[in-house]
Amino acid sequence: ISGYSLVIQARDSGTPPLSSSVTVNVDISDVNDNSPVFTPANYTAVIQENKPVGTSILQLVVTDKDSFHNGPPFTFTILTGNEEEEFTLDPHGVLRSAVIFKHMVSTEYVLCVQAKDSGKPQQVSHTYVQVRVIEESIHKPTAIPLEIFIVTMEDDFPGGVIGKIHATDQDVYDVLTYTLKSEQKSLFKVNSHDGKIIALGGLDNGKYVLNVSVSDGRFQVPIDVVVHVEQLLQEMLQNTVTIRFENVSPEDFVGLHMHGFRRTLRNAVLSQKQDSLHIISIQPVAGSNQLDMLFAVQIHSGGFYKPAYLIQKLTNARRHLENVIRISAILEKNCSGLDCQEQHCEESLSIDSHSLMTYSTARISFVCPRFYRNVRCMC
Repeated sequence: ISGYSLVIQARDSGTPPLSSSVTVNVDISDVNDNSPVFTPANYTAVIQENKPVGTSILQLVVTDKDSFHNGPPFTFTILTGNEEEEFTLDPHGVLRSAVIFKHMVSTEYVLCVQAKDSGKPQQVSHTYVQVRVIEESIHKPTAIPLEIFIVTMEDDFPGGVIGKIHATDQDVYDVLTYTLKSEQKSLFKVNSHDGKIIALGGLDNGKYVLNVSVSDGRFQVPIDVVVHVEQLLQEMLQNTVTIRFENVSPEDFVGLHMHGFRRTLRNAVLSQKQDSLHIISIQPVAGSNQLDMLFAVQIHSGGFYKPAYLIQKLTNARRHLENVIRISAILEKNCSGLDCQEQHCEESLSIDSHSLMTYSTARISFVCPRFYRNVRCMC
């Protein structure tokens, strides 16, 4: 408890008794009676041979139960095990290499490290760090090519995470880092640690080929990353049809079925090869294991096919479509849940272009806006 606030009253012996009160604040000052604590108590780490001088080996983590002026900043010192000065320890507790290690020279070092707090008198604690020197990387990283599809309203892309690169390395202790060529950083970013790809706001319609690479510190491997951006037209929303799938998650649809279903769907509904199929969004149906896919078909000469025409085409081709994935329903108007006479209802579709959903798999990522249906019975 860092302090107390007392209200003290003095009362005399007169008739009637008179009194007054005063508030007394008592602050409890901290005494430096706790030593720094290492977490964990002792450490093990590895470093590959031939890594450059200054390579980070380990981050020490220290806490102190005393108040801030009796705790950090901590002073770190290597007491033993560093007689040949192979290691350095910076003020932030990062252990780094001071030489280029060779596996044939020595395979293991044991360091005793001291942490001293900032109190008076100072308290100290110790930890032991075991550092193993292993052979340098012998395997190149492997990465899966990634294709990303982004659907957004006209000039209204807010940006965000659009996918993740999946890379592996057969060298157990290799740490992979990801980089993007500098000339593309005005539009995209790649997280150097986990490979997540971030698109900045305002992407234009078109195709982007990203120059991404992954490195294990010795080998650098390029990764094929292609981003397709499609901007929706308002007219599309007035001519959409919904296909509802049964027992499929968005990620499974994107990773396993989307390419095949798109190809089968094109064959089913396109009257001419020059017509364009636009998948607008996919979204789970709340409270179920179903998935809705919104699409529209643009006529090459201009305009869009009407939903009634598309539904007729879909109905005739439903058996072929279900060879790819099971379809629960084909919807133009969704009157479910409404007690509409003869099931007549009016539906409006709205797109929230600032609420993006990213469905990412190892090979394909699909980014689309959230949509909402508003339905009402018609007289």
